[in-house]
Amino acid sequence: MTEVSSLTGRLLVATPALADPNFDRAVVLLLDHDEEGSLGVVLNRPTPVGVGDILEGWAELAGEPGVVFQGGPVSLDSALGVAVIPGGGPVDRAPLGWRRVHGAIGLVDLEAPPELLASALGSLRIFAGYAGWGPGQLEDELVEGAWYVVESEPGDVSSPSPERLWREVLRRQRSELAMVATYPDDPSLN
Repeated sequence: MTEVSSLTGRLLVATPALADPNFDRAVVLLLDHDEEGSLGVVLNRPTPVGVGDILEGWAELAGEPGVVFQGGPVSLDSALGVAVIPGGGPVDRAPLGWRRVHGAIGLVDLEAPPELLASALGSLRIFAGYAGWGPGQLEDELVEGAWYVVESEPGDVSSPSPERLWREVLRRQRSELAMVATYPDDPSLN
């Protein structure tokens, strides 16, 4: 078996050629990636459901827009919290109820009392469901050209304009990927 280089903490940005409607213009933050598979959340799929409607105690800590995001097509009845801790800080000083994924980005234990994390969180996003890939599945999709892999920034998690995130992430790339940001929503109308 070939060794898998971890992409944990990186972004998968859907290419215009990706045909799966679940991932059309999706920006996925990879929370885990190893030889056993991959797990991430789609950062730019807000739902009309308010955070307070399902996780009342966490509503005040959720960033704008204060809604639940559809993290992916898997386990839509489960919730994941992703939060940024300003400054990142050393691993040994991470607040209780938060586990570092990459840099200042980490997972929140939604079973913990929200007040335990309130003073430490810079931003919080709640996701219903997640995107998952079995062993080698994501690597196959990368070879097929379904995804661009780029570095994440803490602000990606809490973008106040998630509908613009796909274009914004591509636009900040220092390569030909920046041009992809201008790709029309429907190329047949050109």
